[in-house]
Amino acid sequence: MLRALSIENIAVAKTLDIEFGSGFTVLTGETGAGKSIIIDSISLLLGAKGQRDLIRHGETGASVTAIFSDLGDEGGELSSIDIYPDENGELTLKRTLSIDGRNGAKINGKSVSLSQLRRCTERLLALHGQEETASLYDPHVYVRILDDYGESQGLLQIYSAVYSEMVNKRNEIAQLRQSMEERSMMIDILKYQISEIDKARIADAGEEEKLEKLREKLRGREQIAKNANLVHRALAPSDKGASAAYLLERASTALQQLDGIMDGASEAAALLMEYRIELIDIAERARDVIDLDELDGEDPERQLDRIEGRLSLISRLKKKYGGSLEDVISFRENAAKKLSDIEMGESWLEELECEYKRLAKKGKEAAEALSAHRRKAAMRLGDDVMDTLRFLDMPKVRFYVDIRPMRENGKEKFTALGIDEVDFTVVTNPGDAPQSLSKTASGGEMSRIMLALKSAQAKKVGAGTVIFDEIDTGVSGGTAERIGIKLRELSKGAQVICVTHAAQVAAHAHQHLLIEKKEVDCRAESDVRPLGKEERVAELARIIGGIEVTENQYTAARELLKNI
Repeated sequence: MLRALSIENIAVAKTLDIEFGSGFTVLTGETGAGKSIIIDSISLLLGAKGQRDLIRHGETGASVTAIFSDLGDEGGELSSIDIYPDENGELTLKRTLSIDGRNGAKINGKSVSLSQLRRCTERLLALHGQEETASLYDPHVYVRILDDYGESQGLLQIYSAVYSEMVNKRNEIAQLRQSMEERSMMIDILKYQISEIDKARIADAGEEEKLEKLREKLRGREQIAKNANLVHRALAPSDKGASAAYLLERASTALQQLDGIMDGASEAAALLMEYRIELIDIAERARDVIDLDELDGEDPERQLDRIEGRLSLISRLKKKYGGSLEDVISFRENAAKKLSDIEMGESWLEELECEYKRLAKKGKEAAEALSAHRRKAAMRLGDDVMDTLRFLDMPKVRFYVDIRPMRENGKEKFTALGIDEVDFTVVTNPGDAPQSLSKTASGGEMSRIMLALKSAQAKKVGAGTVIFDEIDTGVSGGTAERIGIKLRELSKGAQVICVTHAAQVAAHAHQHLLIEKKEVDCRAESDVRPLGKEERVAELARIIGGIEVTENQYTAARELLKNI
């Protein structure tokens, strides 16, 4: 259950700390006191978009923290998504908003993604607001409500996996057919592209880089040769003498003659000869540069022209087929594959269509199994909803779940949710034909039908915490009291929290919380506090009454509580 909710800097709520008990809790308060803040805050924990305008004026950030305890079966479900309670068996969820847009989410103090927070909270609580009641006017939501009630998720997953394969195969067939329609023109284009690339004889993706380096070397050949010659003449042995190697050899010979006269003369002579060998090596390497082995004997200017032509060809290919030679090579490979596919298109199309027929058969079997399961669930859901509606003062209303196969061009139509078109139909007046719920029900009827659906779902699959936002919209009097009784009954198997404007509903709660707005330091702030018995009487009398609360209204409030 939701044990505690802490709200900071959300709208007019500077700091709200709310303790919830088990059973049925109601929240009441005057219009504008801040009831919507509670719903908005819980919506944030459920993954709603964090709008900046939710942050209290003048503050840089806001947060909502919820503590869940007594996890029970929900703890096992959470472990399947690698979320575990702390050492106290509790789970703490936090959502933060920042004025600069840097929002965050945490579970037990550990940062998580918004999707992880959403997967967690959807296993812990369900929020049913006025928007969800309004969603009953959209028939597209009916199939999901039926699947939730009937626990059809396993069969739906089996079907969805096959349906996904069917869609992919259908797309392949469509693409191939489109290619074949343009077959003749496409074959000519692909053959030309392949031929143009093949004529270039590109064998190495690094050819361009090598050619550019060689071009730079050829362009600077004269300066290279001048410097290399200078190094070679200065260092290498020469008949003309005066090179460094010649001078070192003469100096070494002279030092040997000073052996015994000059300390270390012999060692110095040997060292000079080592230097001479190293200098000769440097000279030979400089001569190798002059040789320019890459020229292979070809005239440098002619080779430079050839390189420029080759680079120009590569540049044209890159502009047409990709930003690099690797891209050009890859383009050629893909073009060859496309050409092969098109040329073999007829046989390949037959194979794809055969494969699609196999998948369609498999998909139909999975869809029919899902449909059969839904029909059984539909009968049970209809009975459960009508039982609740009879109690909620709608005894003559008939509620049906209508399942029809979807068809397109005379054939079954496969969709992501199966082959069923689900409609909720009602008969509000005796003798009338069933009409779609989306077209006939009033606001008050919709509120009661939504409660009946949620009661049926909770009875079927159980629930942790169920939160209703003004489920009593459009009803009053005895009907509102019956809604209160139903919510209290629902709280036997789940924690129920309800924001209400109806005294008849509020009177049936185990815990009554009052939301008030007060002024602190010249600013409005919302506050929430639990009510004792006499305070509950006063609040119920306020809800019943008008501008001034009379003794008769206090008496009526006491009677409401007395009968619980």
